[in-house]
Amino acid sequence: MPRRIRAQRIGRGSPTYVASIQRHFEVGIPAELPRNGELITGYVRDILHDPGRGAPVAEVEANDKVFYIPAVQGMYVGQKIEIGSKASPSIGNILPVGVLPEGAVVSTVELRPGDGGVLARSSGAYASVISQVGDKTIIRLPSRKLVELSGKCLAVVGAVAGGGRVDKPMLKAGKKYWLMKAKHRPYPRVRGVAMVPARHPFGGGSHKKIGRPETVKRTAPPGRKVGLIAARRTGRKR
Repeated sequence: MPRRIRAQRIGRGSPTYVASIQRHFEVGIPAELPRNGELITGYVRDILHDPGRGAPVAEVEANDKVFYIPAVQGMYVGQKIEIGSKASPSIGNILPVGVLPEGAVVSTVELRPGDGGVLARSSGAYASVISQVGDKTIIRLPSRKLVELSGKCLAVVGAVAGGGRVDKPMLKAGKKYWLMKAKHRPYPRVRGVAMVPARHPFGGGSHKKIGRPETVKRTAPPGRKVGLIAARRTGRKR
């Protein structure tokens, strides 16, 4: 019986590929922070490294509660943090997007009030407030896409620190290996067409071609589910 292909081994959830939660911080904006006229203050206790994350993490204490958020550029240890709709739109403060002026740069933006902030969290990423439409706010994501959010969604003022991280080359395969190991991703990643037929559905043949459709239906068995799974469309966009 041939060995299980990589897609099967990863999906099985073995210790090799399962992510460890013991080394990482639970990063996000607490849901109980004020979104109305209340104003609370806190401070940055420390700026830490989170394994597998490109951006540093700020440890913030406010109202006797400690939480972690992606640090923004210009944030420092001991910095005073204001939280609430009456806070000033200064670097590091946490405000509802509905009270921010147009053109404000924000990060760790909530998609829905209370979800902790899921938008613009990677190193160097930021979103921009485009306009205020009633109780809704339109922001531009790092992908240049415009989204409409509730004005009660919280966000951190400023761009996430660690920008330019991808501009520095890895230089060594070993450095890339340990980076991917911290993220629990298989590396190095061999192409399926370079394998033998027993190891991958795309393998075999005298030439490096797939030889069968790259698209595969959603209900395909795990040994076949490789390539473009349940693709809506293929080819270059016109």
